[in-house]
Amino acid sequence: MAVGFETEVEKKVEIGIPAKVVVYNDDWHTFDEVIYQIMKATKCDLQTAEALTWEIHTKGKAVVFEGDLEEALYVQNVLEEIDLSVEVIL
Repeated sequence: MAVGFETEVEKKVEIGIPAKVVVYNDDWHTFDEVIYQIMKATKCDLQTAEALTWEIHTKGKAVVFEGDLEEALYVQNVLEEIDLSVEVIL
């Protein structure tokens, strides 16, 4: 007679809540600091980070990331490492 047992398998459920990360302009971070941090947070290339930084500077803010909420929260945390003013919008 065989003894049976059950194993519980944990599944990661992707809710897929869309979110945007907005960075606001400030007077204390340099362009290079913002460019580097955007690249670090979003894994984008230099040209994209430069364009986003210029938009932040000229328009006062820019959406630097659009995607799943979980990823957006990660991006927010990385950007806040240097005290950038950041907001996640659902």
